[in-house]
Order: sequence, then C-alpha cells, then structure tokens
Amino acid sequence: MEPRNNVTHFVFLGLTQNPTERKVLFVMFLLFYVLTMAGNLLIAVTVTISKTLDLPMYFVLANLSFMDVVYSSVISPKLISDLFFGKAITAFKFCMIQLFTEHLFGGSEVFLLLVMAYDHCVAICKPLHYLVIMRQWVCVVLLVVSWVGGFIHSVIQFSTVCGLPFCGPNITDHFICDMYPFLKLICIDTYVTGLVLASGGLTCSILFVLLLILYGVVLHSLKNLSQGGRWKALRTYGSHIAVVVFLFVPCIFMYARPAKTFPMDKSLSVFYTVITPMLKLIYTLRNSAMTNAMKNSREEKPCQISDLRSEELHLTIIMWYP
Repeated sequence: MEPRNNVTHFVFLGLTQNPTERKVLFVMFLLFYVLTMAGNLLIAVTVTISKTLDLPMYFVLANLSFMDVVYSSVISPKLISDLFFGKAITAFKFCMIQLFTEHLFGGSEVFLLLVMAYDHCVAICKPLHYLVIMRQWVCVVLLVVSWVGGFIHSVIQFSTVCGLPFCGPNITDHFICDMYPFLKLICIDTYVTGLVLASGGLTCSILFVLLLILYGVVLHSLKNLSQGGRWKALRTYGSHIAVVVFLFVPCIFMYARPAKTFPMDKSLSVFYTVITPMLKLIYTLRNSAMTNAMKNSREEKPCQISDLRSEELHLTIIMWYP
C-alpha cells in the first residue's frame, strides 16, 4: 500500500529565531519590497505611456518589470509577515500555489534575460539593422517562448513535488515553499525525484553559459567604441554582469545538484528572491533616458534608431540590460 499524504500545513523555521534579528530583517526586507514594487511599476507604466521609449528593448524591459512585480509579491509579503509575527505556518494548498507561481515567473524571467541578452547583442553588433532583426512580432514571439519555457519548468517542478507523499514531520528549515527542503519531509526514496528536479538546475546552467557567450560577443564588440565610450560602457556593463551572477550562481548551486540541503541554502535563496530584483531596479532607474522619460513623457518625441550615431546607440543600449 502506498504512503498517503498526512500533511495539511507546513511550519517554516524561517531565516532566524532571534527576535532582534527578525526585527532588523523585517525592516530591511520591507524596504526592499516597497522599492522593488514602486520602481518596477513605475518602469512598466513609463514604458507604456512614454513616446521616447518605443524601441523593442523597452518593450522587453517592461515585461521584465512586470515579472519582477509578481515574483516579488509571491515571496516577499509572506516572508515579511512571518518575520513580523514570528509565526511561519502555511497551508499545504497555499504552499503548492506559491511553489508553482514562483517557478513560473522565476523561470520565465530567466528565459527572458537570455532574450534581452540576444536583443542587446543585436543592437550592439548590428545597430543599423536592429529594427529589421528585432521587429515587433519577433519580440512578441520571443516573449511567448519565455513564458512557455517558464510554464513548462514550473509544471515539471510542481507536478513532481505535489504528487509525493508527505507523511511528516511537517517542519522545514527554510522561509519559502521550495522543492529540496520538501524532499526531507517525504517518506519514500527521493533519488529519482531529485534527478527530475535537478533538470531545472541544468536548464539554468545552460542558459547561464549562453548568456556568458552573448556577453562575450558584446564585450568584444566594444573595441569599436572610443576610449571614453568604452570605459563608460565597461563600468555600466560590470553592474549588469554582477546582477546576472547574483541571480544565476545561487540558482545553479541550489538546483543543479543531488537532492541534498545545506545550511547556506536559506542565505543564498535571499539573493535571487529578494535582493536581485532590487539590484536590477537600481541601475535601471539611474539611466538618464528612463528618468527623462518619467519627467517628460508627454513632451518628448519618439526615439528613432536613425537619429542616433552608431556610438550613441551602443551607449544607449548598454545602459539597459542585466
């Protein structure tokens, strides 16, 4: 007879049991969440109504902001609430919903970052052909592919975990509903299940390698800029690469491995669930094109590729992508 699921809720130990540390983390994460939400919503609205941000790169950026809004809202409010009240009890059904949603939007965002890197590469290496290659319908197709990739990833993770028998205990040393911490609560052998779940980490690793290849192509193309332009581009590009590393390296470490948990898992999870969306927001809002569009969205004329010199186009596009 197969084991039955006797668990109706989960108890999360959270990031810390120390009351003072919980208060500090509560204030810090609440600030991060408010900034992430306000900034990404502002970006999405600005791109939608601004006449100066009608290029494909901004269409992709607005969708990334939307993904960050939903992804952060799936994780941060529950985390902040648990830190404030000191209780971290989550119903089984709600936990499965959180698991599916966080992997849907997180997975879609990872695919979208690759799309943005490709768009970036085209704009830097083929600036005069950019609008020919990156037509509106091409951007829509790539966006749909990103969503489909995230959906398939999420369905695989969700269906694998949801169908497993949780026989107790129901206490997990984590702060969100995720796969590997749950494997310790399952009363059957999880070796094959761990291999299925590791497919997500393998996908993330492949996308990371492709991103590095595209970044390498872009960095190589910067030799065509003047010395001043190249230095400005490298300073901006360094922050983009740092954000990608903060996102992908913890994800690869967490998911591209056998079914085993480590004490550092919770700290690494904070990077790609809470910190990375805010870091992307900071350097985006520092861009002069975005801040000018926020101030003068009704007054400025639409930006056209033909209005920019090659080096100006390079520098304009370099400022945008993680």
